[in-house]
Formats: sequence, C-alpha cells, structure tokens
Amino acid sequence: MSTEHHAATGPERGPAIQVRGLEKSYKELHVLRGVDLDVARGSIFALLGSNGAGKTTLVKILSTLLRADAGTATVDGVDVAGQPARVRESISLTGQFAAVDEILTGRENLVLIARLRHLREPGRIADELLARFSLTDAAGRRVATYSGGMRRRLDIAMSLIGDPPVVFLDEPTTGLDPQARIEVWQAVRELARQGTTVLLTTQYLDEAEQLADRIAILHRGRIIADGTLADLKRLLPPATVEYVEKQPTLEEIFLAIVGDDRAAPATTPAGTSN
Repeated sequence: MSTEHHAATGPERGPAIQVRGLEKSYKELHVLRGVDLDVARGSIFALLGSNGAGKTTLVKILSTLLRADAGTATVDGVDVAGQPARVRESISLTGQFAAVDEILTGRENLVLIARLRHLREPGRIADELLARFSLTDAAGRRVATYSGGMRRRLDIAMSLIGDPPVVFLDEPTTGLDPQARIEVWQAVRELARQGTTVLLTTQYLDEAEQLADRIAILHRGRIIADGTLADLKRLLPPATVEYVEKQPTLEEIFLAIVGDDRAAPATTPAGTSN
C-alpha cells in the first residue's frame, strides 16, 4: 500500500510496545496491579482475559485515553505519559463496535477520514484500502447494507489511513457470527504481513490461537502467563493417550442398514419393482 507513511519515531530494534510496572485503580478497585509487557514490532500480540481483567484499561492507557497511577509505558519508542501527542500520531485504536457512518458508502467513509487527516489523494488511498480488504465490489454501497464482517473490515481499513505503525484492536470480533469472525481474522493477518504491530484483546481463546505470535493472559490485574502458544502448552503436564470406545453415530447405523447409495447405484432384480 502506498499511502503516506508515518516515519518511525522509536528505535527500530526495540519493542513496539513496552510496559513496566503499570498500575491503575478506581478508588478501592485495583484494575491493574503491576503489568509488564513487551510487544515485538510487526507481530500480533494477543491479550487474553475475562471481563473485568483489565484488558480495556490497559489499551486505554497505551492509547493515551487514560493515565496510569504508576509504572511506565512506551509505544513506538515514545513515552505514553510524557509525549501523548506523539504517541497518538503513531497509533490507531479500533474499539468493540465499528465506528463507521452507515449513511455513507464504504468508499466515502474512507475518503472522509483521509481528508480529515489532510492526506493527499484521498480517493487513491480509499481505493487501495478497499482492494486490500476485499471491499472493492461493495465500495459504492451504503454501509447500512454491509454485513457485520464487512463493517468490521471497513472499520479496520479506516484505522490504517496514515499508516500507523501500531494498531490496537479491542475485542474486534465481539458480537460477530462465525463467518464474519473469519473475515476479520484474515484482515488482521494482512496487517501483520504488511509490517503493522497489532495488540489484540480478546475473550476468545480460539482467536488468540489462530492469530497471535505471542499470547499474554491478564488475570485480576496481573500478567500471569506470557509466551508463544507452544510456551503456554508446556506449562501443562504432557498429554496422555487414552483409548475410548467409539460408539457409532445414527448416520453410520442408518447407512449400515440401508446401504450407502452414494457409493454405488442400487440394482433391482429383473421382474421386480421398487
């Protein structure tokens, strides 16, 4: 994609996101209790946790929407608390609900954001993003006619205008049907292929398993596990092999009784009728 590229502000060899000792409380409620995290550049990092674990709070701090009580965080090499304006130039945040205008067409949504960002050739930028996220055929349709997966892909495409090096996706597939979730997964993989760093929060274990290069589990405000899928699997005892008697399904019983007509056509003896 050839949209205007944001210059890297941090050290290229350092992590895209670095968090040390991050804490956040609301009166007596301790949401984050000392979070440490490193996210490599160009990777997909999944942050797993149940409701109330602190995932969204952490993302809000990293995206400068909330101030931490203690600890430090850098995004693209820039201190979140010290230089929030510079951090905002390097990131994009996509929340749990698609922030698209249903009255406009898909292309008009993209052109609008490109113009608001004062980018040259907003039409070209829009067309390239529509092609990248397989939305070209729907470009002229109002977003109100889009499926959930299409809206989500458009939302992610809008977040990439200006080529931010770091993208936060906060539970991006919440409320989507299985097909729409797969469409969003494909879009997220495409981000990483293009070199974008993705921090993904999710409650869906299969989502992290499908997408993430590295996975962290946030529980009661602390990171209790962090590693690749293979690393996390090694935390459990080795799998044991058990032999279980397999009961036949009703389909197998039916086919055994009547014969499988799909395998060979039935023959009727001469002189008889069906």
